[in-house]
Amino acid sequence: MKHPFTRNTLFAATLLASISAAAQNDPQLETVIVTGKLSTFGATKSDIPILETARSVSIVPAEEFLERGALTLDDTLNYTAGVVGDTFGFSTRGDFPRVRGLDVPEYLDNIQVLFGFYNNARSDIYTLEQVEILKGPASVLYGQGSPGGLVNTVSKRAGRDNLEREFMLDFGSQDRLQAATDIGFRISDDGKWSGRFVGVYRDSETQVDFVDDDALVLAPSVTYQTDRTTMTALVNYTDRESDTAHQFLPLSVSGCADSSVQISEANVCAGTSGAEVPASRYVGEPGFNTYDTESLSVTLFGEHVLNDVVSFEATARYRDSEADYRQTWVSFLGAGNPRTLPDGSAIGRSWYDAPASSEQYAIDARTRFKFETGSFRHEVLVGVNYQDVNTRTDAAFLYALPTTFNVLNPQYGEDPLPTVADFDAARGTSQSDTETVGFYINDQIEVGNFVVTAGLRFDDVEIDNGGEIQSDDAVSLSLGTLYKTDIGLNPYISYSESFQPIVGTDALTNSALEPQEGEQWEVGFKWQPRGTRTYVTAAYFDIEQSNLPNPADLPFAATQQEGVAEISGFEIEAQTVLGNVYLDANFSVLDTADPDGVTFASIPEEQGSIWATWRPTEGRLNGFSLGAGVRYAGENQSNGTAFLPANGFAPTPVEVNTDGYTLVDALVGYQWKSTALTLNLRNAFQEEYYGTCLARGDCFPGEERTIVARVTHNF
Repeated sequence: MKHPFTRNTLFAATLLASISAAAQNDPQLETVIVTGKLSTFGATKSDIPILETARSVSIVPAEEFLERGALTLDDTLNYTAGVVGDTFGFSTRGDFPRVRGLDVPEYLDNIQVLFGFYNNARSDIYTLEQVEILKGPASVLYGQGSPGGLVNTVSKRAGRDNLEREFMLDFGSQDRLQAATDIGFRISDDGKWSGRFVGVYRDSETQVDFVDDDALVLAPSVTYQTDRTTMTALVNYTDRESDTAHQFLPLSVSGCADSSVQISEANVCAGTSGAEVPASRYVGEPGFNTYDTESLSVTLFGEHVLNDVVSFEATARYRDSEADYRQTWVSFLGAGNPRTLPDGSAIGRSWYDAPASSEQYAIDARTRFKFETGSFRHEVLVGVNYQDVNTRTDAAFLYALPTTFNVLNPQYGEDPLPTVADFDAARGTSQSDTETVGFYINDQIEVGNFVVTAGLRFDDVEIDNGGEIQSDDAVSLSLGTLYKTDIGLNPYISYSESFQPIVGTDALTNSALEPQEGEQWEVGFKWQPRGTRTYVTAAYFDIEQSNLPNPADLPFAATQQEGVAEISGFEIEAQTVLGNVYLDANFSVLDTADPDGVTFASIPEEQGSIWATWRPTEGRLNGFSLGAGVRYAGENQSNGTAFLPANGFAPTPVEVNTDGYTLVDALVGYQWKSTALTLNLRNAFQEEYYGTCLARGDCFPGEERTIVARVTHNF
């Protein structure tokens, strides 16, 4: 593997040295900076400080992501090292983050919240207290999952300390109008019973013609709380009416006409007119396309402290989701083959109708023991996960129907819509019932200045896809050691594993496919200089993902799962306060290779960001806030094989490189008594860019400039 870290060492060292010097030269820094709080229901299932955890964990509290103008979960991740929030540009169907180059699952309150494809309602960030990113394999705590890690979101819920009341009103670009409220209240005079109501109503267009982003979210909760016991019931109803912003714009009218996209094979763009469609171009059919989702979940939280040694915790959820998904697009005709004629006429138009649903029952129950054995202080977590998820999709796909549609000059309503009978004749049902049971134990041991973590888990997974039943089991391990120094610099090393079942039969061995497996070694440090509000983390990691499909040079190997992917990288995150200025900086470098040695598609090798907020506390400017941020992502690539007529249909490698981008965000705000006014700009200078272009033949425009004026009143 190549290691591109050398050329970036100077940047990382300069960043670290600058923040260190700032912290040491500012005598006003006396308290710890608050960068998010991990509750016992957080990503590590522990209240042990992140500074003493031998893993990479990033926390983004709501105050922070709202200050930076985030409108979606993707947006909340834009200032986090090693994370690509909007991998495929601007999106309305869902959030597609990549952590350390890999797809990762999304959790809500430490229980998985999304399953299958396009059968769930997207989470609304106003209902969240914070977003947590646990990087690297996490199967000991969570069972099956990605070696990249996971994204865990934390819900707003009732509590005797959550009695604030606010009303928020947004006006923004694309005719955005959103009203939201968060009201906490006491139910009983003794404070044991409390309630909270979180609600969102949104009426908004988007940067893509005909695509709206309307939503209604209701999230009431009630809590019973004493000194030893806390019990909460949370209901979330989400109804979103939209369409898909991903239009799969043909290369011939996007990447082929844009200097920011380089395509290795000239014949891919031969004969194109050079015209480029705008990012707002809609190639669907108004009145047919839709992506409407509805979700209802009930979550129960419980925590009871039996004594100074033993406590019990549990989270349980029922969730029912439905999606009505219909879309038409310009048909794909194979990698490298143009999907339009030179004048922009679509060669074919494909139609997709796929109502889908999912239903989930899940519980995660834990017992925590805190005790000492001689000089060893233990926090032992013993837990059990149970989850039963049923997904169903009734999909009909009509491929490359004749069309008169022209991408450069769209006239909607001219193509006849396929009939219900047409779709029903092509419809097929796919369903899956996945039942998982996992038992785990994790011991965090403190002895002297050392913090040692050891975890072990056993999982049993049964997947019934309606045609066959496949059972898998796995044992996962995690180990870590961190050393606490007197100067607040804590070096650590850790090892962790993951697994992900794959349904199917190996054609060469006629046996069930083995789960994909991941393992990671990570070494780094966490540093908080004593008496400062500076916090720095840095990590180098090496991930191996195995049991992947065979590389091309092993077509006749003993199995179909001898492929191995390699991922390595370096990340640094730093926050500090300089007088009245809060500063957050991140940088990461990633090196990836799939089983064929090819770089992962759509993943930038380098990323960096910096955000600064100035809040004067004295004088006439007291109450004002000014913020600005810069986000950088390097170029990404996609590779494929084309069979082009111009090359005699011989297999031809095609590499598509999409240039990186630098975006500027800004904030202006004023707080007067209980009312705050803010103005946020994302992509303030209207940088036009593609998130990625794929060798299969399409491009994904990035997010255009958004402007949101917000009024928040606390009462």
